[in-house]
Amino acid sequence: MTRRRPSSRKPRQPASAKGPGRRNAGRLRLIGGEYRRRQLPVLDRPGLRPTSDRVRETLFNWLATAVPGARVLDLFAGTGALGLEALSRGARQAVFVERDAHVARQLADNLAALGANERAQLVTADAQAYLAGDPTPFSLAFLDPPFRQGLAGTCCRALEAGWLAEEALVYVETESSLPPEVPASWQLHREVRAGDSTGRLYRRHPPGAGSHDRDAC
Repeated sequence: MTRRRPSSRKPRQPASAKGPGRRNAGRLRLIGGEYRRRQLPVLDRPGLRPTSDRVRETLFNWLATAVPGARVLDLFAGTGALGLEALSRGARQAVFVERDAHVARQLADNLAALGANERAQLVTADAQAYLAGDPTPFSLAFLDPPFRQGLAGTCCRALEAGWLAEEALVYVETESSLPPEVPASWQLHREVRAGDSTGRLYRRHPPGAGSHDRDAC
């Protein structure tokens, strides 16, 4: 998952630019699990940077018992920070969806460097186009869409078309001033604020499933 500011998600590559823009602006440090302390290059693209260590640590503390064996969707993947962290902590499989081909190529390189290809699938596609395809259910999904484009609510609703397991967990990060509109079957479980963004973790309960407890993961 990647934070992108301002609202334009993917800048166009200037016609005169040479190569795919692979100069590294920084490093992504994985903070737990099998790949703990591994540092991976982050592509030099405006607005592209990993989710902070602090937010990732908080989120994965919440998800401590949910990640091992999980099938994970990292939508709007960017650097893939959250999906990679999930793989590091024992996720069975992670699917990364990223529409920028250059960013996706760097993510592919990082997956190869970790030796994680067997448990990862990288899809170079628009998130909405991906969700319009044939669904297979995930037990954990991460969404960090670009701000002020109305994509959070649209994609959350699209996930209900067969993309989520019955009691899936969904993490959605948006601007703090605009909470996402989520399906009625999603219950807010935890939230964390960092700067101008807020991350919210939801637990899904299928319609008609009745009341469920809200204990920590």
